[in-house]
Amino acid sequence: MNRAVYEAISTLIGVMIGAGIFGIPYVFAKAGFLTGLTTLFIIGTAMTLINLYLGEVVLRTKGNHQLTGYASIYLGRTGKLLMTASMIFGIYGALIAYIIGEGESLNAIFPINTMFYSVVFFLFMAVLVYYGLRAIKESELLMSGIKLVIFLIIFVALFFSNNLRAENLTEFSLTDIFIPFGVVLFAFLATAAVPEMKEELGKNKKYLKKAIITSSLIALVVYALFALVIVGISGQETTEVATVGLSHLLGQKIHILLNLFAVFAMATAFLGLGLALKEMYVYDFKLNNKLAWFLTCSVPISLFLLGVRGFIKTIAITGAVSGGLAGVLIVLMAAKAKSIGSRKPEYIMPVNNIITFALAVIFLLAIVYSII
Repeated sequence: MNRAVYEAISTLIGVMIGAGIFGIPYVFAKAGFLTGLTTLFIIGTAMTLINLYLGEVVLRTKGNHQLTGYASIYLGRTGKLLMTASMIFGIYGALIAYIIGEGESLNAIFPINTMFYSVVFFLFMAVLVYYGLRAIKESELLMSGIKLVIFLIIFVALFFSNNLRAENLTEFSLTDIFIPFGVVLFAFLATAAVPEMKEELGKNKKYLKKAIITSSLIALVVYALFALVIVGISGQETTEVATVGLSHLLGQKIHILLNLFAVFAMATAFLGLGLALKEMYVYDFKLNNKLAWFLTCSVPISLFLLGVRGFIKTIAITGAVSGGLAGVLIVLMAAKAKSIGSRKPEYIMPVNNIITFALAVIFLLAIVYSII
């Protein structure tokens, strides 16, 4: 595989492994570790299939679009409006979560002021989003690599420490299986990155399927291992941003490393989603680059400054509503694209009514549960 394939893989990993990973241990602790692990496997499998279906849609369509553009082509005006609502709600919610999480993580390393760090982080990311795909590609591959190296060091250090408690990892409750639903769905919510992956692959589009599956498996394994060591150590004391509340249980070096991992993870995710939203405004609504950038960046920082500060609540609601709606629409788009697509795709997903129905039910349940 050449560099373009690794860049595509890092794009999806970069968007997936963002704020969601740091909320997963908290909801796993509340629901029971084995309960959370079950939810993780179900949602991870469902979102991998959704991204593969979307990949086929992208490959069946001439030209560059974002999710709203594909929805318009295959589902008409109503589909475009619904996908726009899903994408705007989901990405703005994610960007707010990254701003919140980055402030808390940076403040845990060098205590000054959480809001100060959040604003500085946002300003730095806004500059990178402004300069577009080239800046994203050059920074995200490096940052994703650093992020995974830091994660491996953290996992080995925590797994072989004396702080891991097996009793924190044995609880299972079927009635609590929906508690992690929104947060886990948010953690896998990276559909907006799939069109970017196609662009990055260029003439190597035949590797899109492999890149999606590889990225999804890496994310699933990282989520499971991260939750294992954090819940295994902190149990019911797990904080909403998992890396922040471990200073009294771990040495200072590991505590700093954990929060550096959080900083890199959320930074790469912010870059990927920020670009995806800007592309939606440029490609599908024909706005100029400066206005698209302003709309992308002004809303999340404004809502943050106006008082939207709840980390778990933000990602849970965002994941359930945005992920649920996008999942249903992508299933419908995939079915329609098979009959009216404008080009032959590099791979074809098999049609299975049972699988597509099951996927639609999972995402509709996510929406209903979030509302309830």
